[in-house]
Amino acid sequence: MQQDILDSIETPSPNKISFIEFIALMAMMMSLTALAIDAMLPALSIIGLDLGVTNSNDNQLTISALFIGLGIGQLFYGPISDSTGRKKPLYVGLIIFILGSIVSVFATDLNTMLIGRAIQGLGLASPRTVSLAMIRDQFHGREMAKVMSFVLMIFIVVPTVAPSVGQLILWGANWQAIFIFIMLMAVLILIWFGTRMQETLHVEDRKTLSFKRIGKSVGEFFSSKVALGYTLTAGLVSSGFIGFLNSAQQIFQDQYQLGDKFPLFFAALAMSVGFASFFNSRMVMQYGSDRMVKIAISVLVAIATLFAILVPSWGSAMPLWLAMLYFIPTLFCVGILFGNLNSMAMEPLGHIAGVGSAIVGAVSTLISVAFGTMISQQYDGTLLPVIYGFMLSGGISLVLIFMVGRVAAASE
Repeated sequence: MQQDILDSIETPSPNKISFIEFIALMAMMMSLTALAIDAMLPALSIIGLDLGVTNSNDNQLTISALFIGLGIGQLFYGPISDSTGRKKPLYVGLIIFILGSIVSVFATDLNTMLIGRAIQGLGLASPRTVSLAMIRDQFHGREMAKVMSFVLMIFIVVPTVAPSVGQLILWGANWQAIFIFIMLMAVLILIWFGTRMQETLHVEDRKTLSFKRIGKSVGEFFSSKVALGYTLTAGLVSSGFIGFLNSAQQIFQDQYQLGDKFPLFFAALAMSVGFASFFNSRMVMQYGSDRMVKIAISVLVAIATLFAILVPSWGSAMPLWLAMLYFIPTLFCVGILFGNLNSMAMEPLGHIAGVGSAIVGAVSTLISVAFGTMISQQYDGTLLPVIYGFMLSGGISLVLIFMVGRVAAASE
């Protein structure tokens, strides 16, 4: 069925992309964001020293700045892709990302670095938005959730190896070389997409680019309690994850003094998310996204509550094995939630997939970066800020998901 859908894509070509290649390409497009974040993690303290940063927590802002650009940028690419098709906005976004990478390479102070990272985020919003819209053009419901899970399975390989790649580059070069490597990856993705991918939005399905139509679509999104509710939930869940991501380098390299071993432990945690995506792809067709999400959030909150009780007695002396025992199941739950919540938020917005994916992505990202940065800025040499962040964001999400579930059931 999936191949039949892809065979009907606009722009006939003797070399139409296969379903497997489509999944791989979408995953790589989405993975560019993870690469731009995770490959930098081993270098954060070095970058901070070179740029004259005095408060180590401020090094985290290089991650938050990218997410801010990512959130804002999604608002533009969605409407444009609904009007021009999916391919042109992708080209523009990757070029902007490359320009942001160049600014970052030549940064000599924190402010310039944050500007470069924000520009990178603005560019990355394009593959993030376009890939989701292209998937939504062709799949819906549980099929979309399953496709998203396949995409995330491949996607997770990048954050698994990205810190190791960054560390390898640091052994032979300076931190600027990491940005150059990421920039070259963007060029390769641009060439792959441009030469292999067909347009997924038919000409007859395109909409005139107008503020009136965009305003109508935005109003439709905010009037949809289901789409809005799942989007808010996705943002809250992601805020706990960003709080962890921003603090990861300090936790493992500073608190636990792992040094060059940090990428290995980070890879183990990333594999937990990847296995969750594989598990979800097998289970979601049988049990449905709603049930999978409710179970995952419930487990996440229960684990966070348990460790919130245990950690104060350990403080900064909490052993590494116990920290991993907390993070592995927590991130497993996060892996289940990512794909499901996005597909559930997009389900009522299929007829406005471009604008819909833009709003879902922008709102959830801006919520997550705001609260995630607040969480990570509280880092005090212990795991408590991260654990409290997951407990609070997960608890609110759990309430929201049951409320939205009742609304969705009532509208069926």
